[in-house]
Amino acid sequence: MIHWNVDPNLVEFGFLRIRWYGMMFLTGFTIGYFIIRRVCLREGKNFERLENLLIYLVAGTAIGARLGHCLFYEPEFYFSHPLEILKIWEGGLASHGGTIGVVFAIWLYSRRYPEFGLIWILDRVSIPVPLVAAFIRIGNVMNSEILGRPSDVPWAFIFERVDKVPRHPAQLYESLAYLVLFIINMVLYRRNPNPRPGLLLGLTLAWIFAWRIAIEVFKENQEPFEAGMFLNMGQLLSLPFVAVGLFLVVRALRAPVAGPAPATSGNFSGKKRKRN
Repeated sequence: MIHWNVDPNLVEFGFLRIRWYGMMFLTGFTIGYFIIRRVCLREGKNFERLENLLIYLVAGTAIGARLGHCLFYEPEFYFSHPLEILKIWEGGLASHGGTIGVVFAIWLYSRRYPEFGLIWILDRVSIPVPLVAAFIRIGNVMNSEILGRPSDVPWAFIFERVDKVPRHPAQLYESLAYLVLFIINMVLYRRNPNPRPGLLLGLTLAWIFAWRIAIEVFKENQEPFEAGMFLNMGQLLSLPFVAVGLFLVVRALRAPVAGPAPATSGNFSGKKRKRN
């Protein structure tokens, strides 16, 4: 068994507290920022205009994830105490709400900067999204939250800040699944910098939420009302995302193959292409 008793605070100095979760969140978005920057350089896009997208994405993720938790998991409490919604530092974020928030933020951005098509942005942002999700799940491990069910597997974690029960490290299961998807997205994009519209977005939605449905089997229910449900809330909310993702993948695969986009600033690794 793995005994886990990590302080969720990475740095604590007086009133200043930097938590592991926040650091993982920031790390994921920072790496994603540089990936999108390379994408823009490869495809000859104006990155200075696209740079503002990071602000939209962070805001959309945080607001959407918070509202998703409040509306999907504890609506009665938060409708009765609306000011509690603002206390995001007390925890309570839902990945489904975060996904909706990201899509809405990108839609707003595409309306302000119409030179970047909505599907173009969604496909390119989908490349680093699984990596960001993987880092966030590692942050959940550091916080000793989103616990797995009791287990006697050799790699079971005992989250000593919670109890003395060996549990499935369900957070790491998800993190690993998302990391594999990130690698797949990178390989697909490196092979074809002009993928069929909607393919990367659809693959990301279907993969992430299909794995979410599967891994929920190893998790404790987050709220008491889920105890008697055949599918818990996380699984039910994942079904529409999987359906939309599969629809986008099928539609993209049936579309005509587009030629590769011109690389005006080298390939994805930053090296100049050789001309024969």
